[in-house]
Amino acid sequence: MALDSSNSITSRDIQLMQRVSQRDQQALLELYQYYGSLVYGMALKVLHAQVLAEEITQDVFMKIWRQPDRWNPELGQCSTWLLTLTRNASIDRLRKEQRQPAQSATPIEMLPPEKHTSVSADEARWHDGYLLQRLLSELPVEQLQLVELAFYQGFTHSELAELLNLPLGTVKTRLRLGLQRLRKLWFEATEVDQD
Repeated sequence: MALDSSNSITSRDIQLMQRVSQRDQQALLELYQYYGSLVYGMALKVLHAQVLAEEITQDVFMKIWRQPDRWNPELGQCSTWLLTLTRNASIDRLRKEQRQPAQSATPIEMLPPEKHTSVSADEARWHDGYLLQRLLSELPVEQLQLVELAFYQGFTHSELAELLNLPLGTVKTRLRLGLQRLRKLWFEATEVDQD
């Protein structure tokens, strides 16, 4: 039974990544819905800093948008690939910040199973792109614009700063605040659904 579930998750992931490679914005949003918490959790475990973990989460999904063909399903599950990308990006960030990786950092293989293993139970709710679109519309215009340009069109922080004639720090802050707000709205909406 677990094998069938794993195969269906892999099949779903393959379909999502194929859609992302065809520049399907909804597919990227669905991928984020499935794995955003997993990616953020890994980044937070390595970095021990909420703001940096949020930036890494943004960077990982922007990297996926720009290069969706980097995942090879024959070499492993999408979740494992995402965790590896996240861990590497987090360690790179630590080095950039001139910090050392935490001595207590747990290898990926030793991490307990995360929520992504039980996605099938909540599949109907997670596939509800309408909810995400509605929540996006609740963001302030300046945050919405940056989120859409970053995730749907693949602009980097630097490219956004140049395109919109904004300081780089302002771009990063607005993106971070937009994603924080979106995450909060998402959890509030899904908690209501569960009641």
